[in-house]
Amino acid sequence: MDYNSSMYKKLERVIVKHPNDAFISQEHLSDEWKVFNYLEKPNFEEAVREYKKFIEILEKHVPQIDYLPVSDEVGLDSIYAHDPVKFTPAGAIILKSGKKLRQPEASVYKEFLKEKEIPIIGELTGEAVSDGGDIIWLDDHTIVVGRGYRTNDEAIRQLKEITAPYVEEFIVVQLPHDQGEAECLHLMSFISMVDKDLAVVHSQLMPVFFRQLLIKHGIQLIEVLKTEYDNLGCNVLALAPRVCVMIEGNETTKQQLLDAGATVYEYKGREISILGTGGPTCLTSPVIRN
Repeated sequence: MDYNSSMYKKLERVIVKHPNDAFISQEHLSDEWKVFNYLEKPNFEEAVREYKKFIEILEKHVPQIDYLPVSDEVGLDSIYAHDPVKFTPAGAIILKSGKKLRQPEASVYKEFLKEKEIPIIGELTGEAVSDGGDIIWLDDHTIVVGRGYRTNDEAIRQLKEITAPYVEEFIVVQLPHDQGEAECLHLMSFISMVDKDLAVVHSQLMPVFFRQLLIKHGIQLIEVLKTEYDNLGCNVLALAPRVCVMIEGNETTKQQLLDAGATVYEYKGREISILGTGGPTCLTSPVIRN
């Protein structure tokens, strides 16, 4: 079986985590939201309602949805199931987050994958730190890794070694300081692939060479306005080529996607996405795409 090495092929299996098991309760959110640097305190009941709509969209398109378990070892950010692992054609790489509060998620995820009999082909060790949001498959044989506050040089060295059998081109993109070390800026904060030749981007944060590389690859760029970038408008999850889901309220970006022939689904994501700075790609870890 081939596992995932794409951001845009048809999503067949995905890992998620329900807010019931990540946020736990309103009392828990009240105690923890500042610790995890959320913009405001989420409303638990509204978060559950938002998530129900989000999952209903996934269920229409994704045959298998696996739910991470509740665990006392992890916190609120575990709802963002994308970051502790990255999949390759042969299986998963266990990462170690650059956000120390999230590092315990790796061991919980590892046990979960073992239970599901999903192969693990590597694991970051020593000083290496990396989030899944800093690693994208540009195509089946090209990996791009963002070097920033969440992913360091040692992680890049190890990732290059682990992925060598599957990768023809390994590209490193230097990420900007932007809002600082405490903020969550990932490579996937400013690019989402929605087809082999279509990407949603916020070019203001992109190095010139990377933007030029995308254009050279024949990729049409949908430019996200700053106001919509702040509303996570650049965070778009492809369910299949040009079939995608995004947060409500990003009308200019949505219209550009529609004009490019895409089908767009929306969910209200204030509680589960905006406040924790994690859009639909962050909420999902694609296991298999075909």
